[in-house]
Amino acid sequence: MSGCPYFQKRVLETNDEERDDSQEGTNKASKGGIIYREYLQLDKIVAAQSLQSELKGNKIHDEHLFIITHQAYELWFKQILWELDSVRDIFISGDVQNGRNMLKVTTRTHRIITIFRLLVDQFSILETMSASDFFDFRGYLVPASGFQSLQFRLLENKFGVPNERRVPYNRQHYRENFHGQEREMLLRSEQEPTLLRVVEQWLERTPGLEEKGFNFWGKLEANITEELKGGRQKLEMRPESEDKDEQMEDFIKQRDLFASLFDGQRHEDLMRKGERRLSYKALQGALMIYFYREEPRFQVPFQLLTSLMDIDALMSKWRYSHVCMVHRMIGSKMGTGGSSGYHYLRSTISDRYKVFVDLCNLANFLVPRHWVPKLNTTGDSVLSTTDTSCDSSYCSNSSEDSD
Repeated sequence: MSGCPYFQKRVLETNDEERDDSQEGTNKASKGGIIYREYLQLDKIVAAQSLQSELKGNKIHDEHLFIITHQAYELWFKQILWELDSVRDIFISGDVQNGRNMLKVTTRTHRIITIFRLLVDQFSILETMSASDFFDFRGYLVPASGFQSLQFRLLENKFGVPNERRVPYNRQHYRENFHGQEREMLLRSEQEPTLLRVVEQWLERTPGLEEKGFNFWGKLEANITEELKGGRQKLEMRPESEDKDEQMEDFIKQRDLFASLFDGQRHEDLMRKGERRLSYKALQGALMIYFYREEPRFQVPFQLLTSLMDIDALMSKWRYSHVCMVHRMIGSKMGTGGSSGYHYLRSTISDRYKVFVDLCNLANFLVPRHWVPKLNTTGDSVLSTTDTSCDSSYCSNSSEDSD
């Protein structure tokens, strides 16, 4: 076939057409169509590395790496804010009713997780620079400081880091380090609904919490109370021994733990102290999702709760990696922005900066599966992926349905 004159002619014609298309594309670009460099505005990006050491007549090679790495951080912060704002907007608009747009929510939260993993790994690039290399140009950075990253402070606010839980920076409120339009942006971000609050409101609507419906909370309390009562009776019937005394102590601790779980007033007290973040009803919804995570209705919500815990963990990991890098680079010296440096950063890796700590603490209330109120799993009564209320048609009101 390759020797056929007709075939050879068609190949030549096809090649000529491809060349024409290629030239036409080039011509389009030259006639005003967008091209790669213009689309990405590379002229601005690649020219945005101004070495302070070079401006002072003492060019230090590794300052370029330092600038590039931090610029990359800021670009990724911008993308996280982009995803975070979209997720909050979906919740605020009510577009998660009946499970709508939950795929978008879980996809975008997973994207935030993936970016944070990248940001943690990015420290390994900075750590190719030794403390001596950094010392060579560190003096040119004063009074610039990573604390002055507006985008990271916005990110913290929009996730839901409590204002009153922040560690003072240079003995001042964190906002005092920002001025003009930047401070106004921070104020607005503090007043907007945070991711924590919109998720809280969503959890409060968890199907099955209604007392006149499935009444998950009432049934759970009754089951746990009954099981604990039976457990104590069995324990008291055992012969006296040191082992029995230890088990009784463990039992009392467990009993007190669950007593606190079902005490709404105690929950409110813990919220005022900052030890809990979610409302009492939202906590109930989260625990219900946790226990029924294998049911179709709760699989995606459980994935979202897992993602929120992952974000918290990765933000803590990022802070910790930052602390370790700073300690390695400057020891216990004062930061370039005037803070106590390593000591200040170390104080920010406690639970006070975690947003979804209540979700991690759900593991405190794990119980044997047979303690959990049973759902009716016969016929069409399996939890629906679209229904938003739990009624008697698919939620069990008696233990008979567990068989």
